[in-house]
Amino acid sequence: MAKFFHLSVARLTETLYEGDALSLTAPGADGVLTVLAGHEAFVSPLKEGTLRFVAGSGEETEFAITKGILEVSDNQATVLL
Repeated sequence: MAKFFHLSVARLTETLYEGDALSLTAPGADGVLTVLAGHEAFVSPLKEGTLRFVAGSGEETEFAITKGILEVSDNQATVLL
């Protein structure tokens, strides 16, 4: 059975994704970050690049981003763009 974490990806005016995820890869300020279920808590600014995640259904999604912030804690990740 796959291990999931809760993922929220949002802009100020809209939610782009809200649900279970298997993985998240993001362009962190100090390098590429990959988040899986049970990841340690952290906060990181994001830089221009591609945000990728695999939803709980197995569907892969990509967003081009220019900046943002990623917070991970308590088996959930929040990306604010």
